[in-house]
Amino acid sequence: QAPPAPDDDLVARVRDSVRRTAVFLSFRRRHAEDSPTPFLAAEQALLLGHPLHPTPKSRQGLSEAESRLYSPELRGAFPLHWLAVHKDVLATDSAWTERGRTVSAGQLTERLAGPGLTLPPSTVALPLHPWQARDLAQRPEAQALVEAGLLTPLGPHGEAWSPTSSVRTVYRAEAPAMLKLSLGLRITNSRRENLRKELHRGVEVHRLLRTGLGAEWHAAHPGFDIVRDPAWIAVDGPDGEPLRGVDVMIRHNPFTPATDAACLAGLVSPRPLPPIGGRPAEPSGLLAHGSQAQQPMRSRLSELVTRLAQRTGRPRGTVATEWFLRYLERVVRPILWLDGHAGVALEAHQQNTVVLLDADGWPSGGRYRDNQGYYFRDAYREALERRLPGIGTQSDTFVPDDVTDERFTYYLAINNILGLVGALGSQGLADEHLLLAALRGFLTEAARGPEALGSRLPTLLLDSPVLRCKANLLTRLHGLDELVGPVDTQSVYVRFRNPLHSS
Repeated sequence: QAPPAPDDDLVARVRDSVRRTAVFLSFRRRHAEDSPTPFLAAEQALLLGHPLHPTPKSRQGLSEAESRLYSPELRGAFPLHWLAVHKDVLATDSAWTERGRTVSAGQLTERLAGPGLTLPPSTVALPLHPWQARDLAQRPEAQALVEAGLLTPLGPHGEAWSPTSSVRTVYRAEAPAMLKLSLGLRITNSRRENLRKELHRGVEVHRLLRTGLGAEWHAAHPGFDIVRDPAWIAVDGPDGEPLRGVDVMIRHNPFTPATDAACLAGLVSPRPLPPIGGRPAEPSGLLAHGSQAQQPMRSRLSELVTRLAQRTGRPRGTVATEWFLRYLERVVRPILWLDGHAGVALEAHQQNTVVLLDADGWPSGGRYRDNQGYYFRDAYREALERRLPGIGTQSDTFVPDDVTDERFTYYLAINNILGLVGALGSQGLADEHLLLAALRGFLTEAARGPEALGSRLPTLLLDSPVLRCKANLLTRLHGLDELVGPVDTQSVYVRFRNPLHSS
């Protein structure tokens, strides 16, 4: 079936994305100072966005003033708005524990709000993105709850939070939690409002790992973990239906100011080089504004590899290849272990994958983050049910194995690993053919070696002449929201020749 013709909305969003990217690049060329923590610096480094998406930076609905506050690329920061939710309409769950005792989501949000927030009796505090608070005030169903005394807007309060690369997840280095807020803007292909099944999914995975699976995983791969989403808070109307756009996920914050943790997408994304002596660097590289002078761009990964090569006296290509191999061992192998041993596949694309770096800049471990992106294989249903009775009932996480294979192949193999190969090659750090050969060796050992991981993915990558890849432009042309509907029809996938297959 032929895709529909481009519509005016797509053209407008492409223009919006290009315009915002130009603004981001211009801002960063003029403001060289970096973020206060390595984690936040990496979250704010993704200036160009997804390299294979038609509208990676489109955020229609944000004014220029709002964009300055809410964009990680502009190093925005803002206080949250707060909503007092009467317990009669409160929806929540928590598996967050401290000293062996469960801490409720309401206790957590009150702590995160900080001193001075006065709550009416029988209410708990719910944080809102400022844009979402404004949008909520214009919705009749929300106003009806306000008039009934079940919701009380409290306005902005507390310390400023910084948006991360997803825009709607916010971070403060000193806070024990990050907050994944609902945000009704259409970013890439989807409105970024939390769905109730995703909130259940985050808590469920945390509970699953606490059944002993997490201890088994860490014994095999102590450097890797999932950033947990153990609590959530939301509103159900008097009819029992969720009030759209206020659901909040409460996420552990393991990234202290001393932790050198970088999301892979930010690590490989080219950035403008800092000005020299207050003046822009000499022209070369990507163009920002039409006729504006070109400025050189370089990723943090390029800087790390270059420094390692200088420090060790080895060729840069050799160092880059070793960095890649260490990444496969410290980050990819644990993800394959979880799939093979538990039947849990992670939607580990580059933005969801956080790399832990040692003092020299080598990968030492990793973290996965995203309460949306879990696939429980149907073949493991009974085993997972034995670990956690009732698993998947509310979260809708079980997926047929063939669909899991397709999604796992795209997110981990194509977007993440082959995307890293492409970044190392395009930035002149290593020969892509050598990297692909190294990857084949890693996959062969993972599939058939003495310590084979049990995941279907390595064999699929080695033996399949073609792979199926998500087509972002076609997904957009077909008007699909990737967070809505059955997982097997949320996106358009196309076939392409597998570069790992030896014909």
